[in-house]
Amino acid sequence: MKAVGQPCQQTGFRRRKIDTGHADLGKSEFMGPGPDLADQGRTVDLSTVERHPPIVETAANVGAVSWRTEDDTRAFAARLAAHPAIANAFIELHGELGAGKTTFVRHLLRALGIQGRVKSPTYAVVEPHEAPVAEGRAQPLPVWHFDFFRFNNPQEWEDAGFRDIFASDGLKIAEWPEKAAGLLPIADLVMRIETLPDDARSVTLLAQSPVGRELLQ
Repeated sequence: MKAVGQPCQQTGFRRRKIDTGHADLGKSEFMGPGPDLADQGRTVDLSTVERHPPIVETAANVGAVSWRTEDDTRAFAARLAAHPAIANAFIELHGELGAGKTTFVRHLLRALGIQGRVKSPTYAVVEPHEAPVAEGRAQPLPVWHFDFFRFNNPQEWEDAGFRDIFASDGLKIAEWPEKAAGLLPIADLVMRIETLPDDARSVTLLAQSPVGRELLQ
């Protein structure tokens, strides 16, 4: 796995100037349609999701939440991090450029106790982390943050050992998972983040496993 450049850090939640050196941020993250999800078997129809919905369970495996501010994102990430099921979950993050995917990951890692710089792995494809021992967690927790925005060579999946990573214990989080469709295992929890006109975020949650249903609750 060879990095072709230094990954850049995405910061903040609200509208801002974009660092054009970052492939995921090279144009306004609030312009243009979001990418279609390649694996329709893992999607949920978002056309009926209310604007600014509270946390609701519209079905056994589906929920929705509104993030009106970055504090809402931080609070949601903290609740998710506190759940024991997070330790071996695979979470997919979908959303257009600037939807807040990396911001959410940063808050989730902070809530898990990970300090230091949280980089976007756009160029390196994956950034490994280790959450420290904490209440309810007797061992350090491996965390793998993937960004498949630039992933276009299926052979890299094998060469970089991604299959082994997904077969191992730990939390896996993937941005732009549709770019690796057909290679990724079924995610426990799928999150679709949509930017609303007032700069809030509407998030649809789809659980696809018992672990995902635990996190959804």
